[in-house]
Amino acid sequence: MDVLKRASAAGTPPALEELVAAIPYCRFLGIRVDRKGSEVTTILPFSQHLIGNPVLPALHGGVIGAFMEVTAILQIAFETGGEALAKPVDINIDYLRSGRPIDTFGRAHITKLGRRVINVHVDIWQDQHTKPIAALRGHFLVAGDVDAAG
Repeated sequence: MDVLKRASAAGTPPALEELVAAIPYCRFLGIRVDRKGSEVTTILPFSQHLIGNPVLPALHGGVIGAFMEVTAILQIAFETGGEALAKPVDINIDYLRSGRPIDTFGRAHITKLGRRVINVHVDIWQDQHTKPIAALRGHFLVAGDVDAAG
């Protein structure tokens, strides 16, 4: 992706909003990014087309999973400064409570930064950060050696 290549060449973290805008599925979901210093928070604004169970109503489980995967990949891109997006190898998702029809927020933490594989933990929440609606633990493959960007 050009966004990643430009950032890598400049030695700076990628422009995450520009990266999200370059991914069609992220645009479809409406994902946004809020970065304050080194802290990256992803935002999934509620939209009616994200509902999976209209009776409750609740967010579709696939939307929740995709949102967490994107959150992890964006955090990896931000911290490693690689020229390609990380690819999921193994992901485990714990669905903890129903995603209500309101905005959802996510934050990822890299738990182990290896040369080829990165371990990531993601929590997403709605009203309170201390009450996640789902959590992801995953391993992601990165191309080439990983060099933390700061």
